[in-house]
Amino acid sequence: MFKSKKVFIIGEAGVNHNGSLKKAIKLIDIAVKAKVDAIKFQTFLPGELTGKFTPNVNYLKKLKIKRSKLTSQLALTFKDFEKIKKYCERKKILFLSTPDGEKSLMFLKNKLKVKCIKIGSSEITNHDFLKLISKQNLPIILSTGISNLNEVREAYNILKKNSRKKIVILHCTSEYPAPLNEMNIKCIQTLKNSFKCDVGLSDHSLGFEASIVAIALGAKVIEKHFTLSKRLKGPDHAASLSPTELQFFVKTIRRAEKTLGDGVKKPTKSEIKNISGVRRGIVAKVKINKNSLITSKMITYKRPFIGLAPKDTKKVLNHITLKNFQVDEPIKVKHLKKSE
Repeated sequence: MFKSKKVFIIGEAGVNHNGSLKKAIKLIDIAVKAKVDAIKFQTFLPGELTGKFTPNVNYLKKLKIKRSKLTSQLALTFKDFEKIKKYCERKKILFLSTPDGEKSLMFLKNKLKVKCIKIGSSEITNHDFLKLISKQNLPIILSTGISNLNEVREAYNILKKNSRKKIVILHCTSEYPAPLNEMNIKCIQTLKNSFKCDVGLSDHSLGFEASIVAIALGAKVIEKHFTLSKRLKGPDHAASLSPTELQFFVKTIRRAEKTLGDGVKKPTKSEIKNISGVRRGIVAKVKINKNSLITSKMITYKRPFIGLAPKDTKKVLNHITLKNFQVDEPIKVKHLKKSE
């Protein structure tokens, strides 16, 4: 699934279905229309991740509902996910989901037969769960929000020890929306250099800037939340892309990645066509008659560049002309001979 040279774009539906199968299906249609590579949900049973004593984090306080109750309201059933997976297959879009517990993990692996496991940032220090995930022998995408490099290294080593499958590490800032000045996109390079694996970004910021910069720094996977409408009630809608924004986001990513190239510094096909009209060449500064001995006072450097560049001056000086030259006329080697 990561064999393409293109950036792998994950449309993060998350819980933006608000616990409705009908809305989840609509999110799939939106993702398909936007041409993302995969759509990702979150699979959990009520109480599997969030307990009764869990406080509301900052971005949930305005909802004025107990977090455990909210989580239960947002949970789709396993039967719902069977229908979602089938619909994704029909629409030819890759289905991904983050399991938030052992039962959900085994359901995704054994029943839905997912092709990849996405690990949420909440599990970075949940080593037993990481071991269980790695033993499923599937490719893994690991989000790293609210973690330091040592915690990421511990998690990565556990996954690597128990699995030979591909591991992709996503930098992430776990706030909704994440302030741009806290995105710290340079961590893309840190992760890439530290683990020698493909890296990416789970982008919770508003706008496209963070994802574009991440791609420039080497991100191979980009994950971005989207919603049916930012006006819907729920934890992630306000920080998500609208359907139209998601389409534009994907198009922008595709345009941006075209600018990366292969890293080899050489003239492009377009530039080669412009060399003559852009660079300076050796031209006659004055009229030069045939059989004249060329001196430095007789030449200068102007466009166009045809055959001889300023660095080739030694190939011209003290040579005899084989023709007459007008002012500004390019001087070519074939019109010169060595003086005796």
